[in-house]
Amino acid sequence: MLAIWAALVFPGAPVHAATAERAAGEAGAIMRPMTAERLSRIVAALDPDATRHGKGWRLIVGGQIVLLTADAEAGRLRAMVPIRSTDGLEAADLTRLMQANFDAALDGRYAIARGILWSVFVHPLPTLDKDHLIAGLAQVATLAQTYGTLYSGGALQFGGGDSGDLQRSLIDELTRRGDDI
Repeated sequence: MLAIWAALVFPGAPVHAATAERAAGEAGAIMRPMTAERLSRIVAALDPDATRHGKGWRLIVGGQIVLLTADAEAGRLRAMVPIRSTDGLEAADLTRLMQANFDAALDGRYAIARGILWSVFVHPLPTLDKDHLIAGLAQVATLAQTYGTLYSGGALQFGGGDSGDLQRSLIDELTRRGDDI
């Protein structure tokens, strides 16, 4: 059922590693599935002080602690940055997080687990390439940095949501405050 839904919603999208390899071959591209060894090399290039723990790594990106885990058997990768405790989050905070997830968070997302607000990037491991990994890491770091202000995963915005107007309001408010200087 899920495969049928995925095929309807994402026509032509790879469903698993074998399909990804077949799709890459048909497109004339050479796709190398991401492996733990390749991940280790990329992580070490991004942060030479990164540490490996079992199926995961701890590294610093943009001043943020990023926890990266890869499960080859499940075919998934997750990058996570802890932002804050969920204690004290109000309905307005949660609404703003969901608005950002719609248009400003890009491929990263705000998420809640175990009483912590996180920024996360989740991607199928076999189809992940170096550039998407780097972009995802940058987005989770930026989401953590901009929590409470722009709630943005980066310079771009998908649009069509509420974030643009809310960010414009912030700029207008700061401009008004600066008018007296």
